[in-house]
Amino acid sequence: MLTVLVEAFEKKHYPEPKVGPLKMLRHLMEVQGLKQKDMMGIFGTPSIVSEVLNGKRKLTTEHIKKLSRRFHVSTDLFF
Repeated sequence: MLTVLVEAFEKKHYPEPKVGPLKMLRHLMEVQGLKQKDMMGIFGTPSIVSEVLNGKRKLTTEHIKKLSRRFHVSTDLFF
């Protein structure tokens, strides 16, 4: 019961800020010291990596699944 009350309090008083998928990806890359070339296994080509990181291309469902596995985070972070 205490857990439920604490979660409700935190949700009301300390809401999580909504961060966009691109900002989240950049943050995760920065935290792990990754560069664009390190993301080729997820996106396939340097041009797609560049387009995604520059906001010219949206993440696909497949990209999101791979990112989730790569960074060990929920897919929800990228929606």
